[in-house]
Amino acid sequence: MRTECNQDSFDFGRVEGHKIVASFDGGEITSDAGALLLGAAGQAIRLIERFAGCFSDGRDQGRIEHAVETLVVQRVIGIALGYEDLNDHDQLRHDPVMAVLAGKLEARRKQCAPVAGKSTLNRLEHSPAEGAVLAPRRYHKITHDGAAIERLFVDFYIDAYREPPEFIILDFDATHDPIHGLQEGHHFHGYYDCHCYLPLYVFAGRHLLAAKLRTSDKDGADGAREELARIVGQIRERWPAVRIVVRADSGFARDDLMTWCEDNGVDYILGLAKNPRLVKAIRREMTLARRASRRSGTAAPARRFKILEDWQTHDSWSRARRVVAKAEWTQGEANPRFLVTSLPGYWSARYLYEDLYCARGDMENRIKECQLDMFADRTPAATMRANQLRLWFAAMAYVLMCALRRIGLAGTELARATCATIRLKLLKIGAQVRRSVRRIKIAMGSAYPFQAVFAKAYARLRTAAAPA
Repeated sequence: MRTECNQDSFDFGRVEGHKIVASFDGGEITSDAGALLLGAAGQAIRLIERFAGCFSDGRDQGRIEHAVETLVVQRVIGIALGYEDLNDHDQLRHDPVMAVLAGKLEARRKQCAPVAGKSTLNRLEHSPAEGAVLAPRRYHKITHDGAAIERLFVDFYIDAYREPPEFIILDFDATHDPIHGLQEGHHFHGYYDCHCYLPLYVFAGRHLLAAKLRTSDKDGADGAREELARIVGQIRERWPAVRIVVRADSGFARDDLMTWCEDNGVDYILGLAKNPRLVKAIRREMTLARRASRRSGTAAPARRFKILEDWQTHDSWSRARRVVAKAEWTQGEANPRFLVTSLPGYWSARYLYEDLYCARGDMENRIKECQLDMFADRTPAATMRANQLRLWFAAMAYVLMCALRRIGLAGTELARATCATIRLKLLKIGAQVRRSVRRIKIAMGSAYPFQAVFAKAYARLRTAAAPA
């Protein structure tokens, strides 16, 4: 019989007379050395400390191996590094850089790694409120305060400013999160043609203020008024004089939302679904747009704008409102669009539509970053509560990456890069980890091409984290 043995070296031929040999004998090596910058960004805004403070640990503290803060830091930074599944942590728990970031170089028990594996992290995400869906309650002793987590997102946004801005725009949007099992709240959505959740996102520029998981059997604006009231109230506690504008598509043009804004000093600019009455009201402008398009002899669209003051619906609105109309003729056909707004009439209809409203399209990029780059659509748990917590972990990873981008990368070539690009170019750095009695040396590759960007980010993050 042939003897089975492990191959300890690999021959890849020759290059210019040199034999190419590879082997797994490099010692402690990581592919995520750039995550040290994530740790510095987290310290600058105290993200891990504050997020971990939203959890309660009912375990016997004298017998546990991994504290809640250790679990939180590896889950958030793991997602930011591209490790979306809990299973990934069975290998990641042995990574020396993850141990450094968790502040725990050695395990107290011989059979344990410095940081947790998938089983312990799974207990973090399934709290007692779920009952016995996945396991008896005695195994679920780590709980979280959802209201505190929601407030924390707004706190991070406010803390990012040294001085209150004159006005802010809150972008609301709903998106779909496909699910592929019998999770709690699964429902088929006709528009998206799949079983899905319908999370609600609220952004202010690049800042994420809310990520609310909802079932898809509800209206897209369901719960938006309550989220708006909560966010506005929290903002005005710190910035009482700031002017707030709510911006969203036609799915949020609901009377209760607009009425709340009008009664609480909040402006809005919302898309408005077209109907025959609205189209008839801009018939003259549409004719002018069609004639202008034909005279130009090009494929460029021709537009005319009109403000319909005191527009009232037959029965869905409780009061008359200002409607902005765009009469556009493009590619040989009419393309009318409408907005409803509380903003003053001294702003032109063209400005309100083209410059203010259309800018909301950038929010789609932020949602893509959350769902594609930070894996916010990984919601396979059995319960809504666990899936909401997973969404919050992904959202915190996005907040952490935004802090790195805003504080550390300002003025660099990565200042406007997506989370995925930052991960690829700045975080995925190969390094050898050498440990001595006095220090841990993380020796990164000498050929790394973004050393100057790394150095700038390090300096800025260290300054931001320094005590005042």
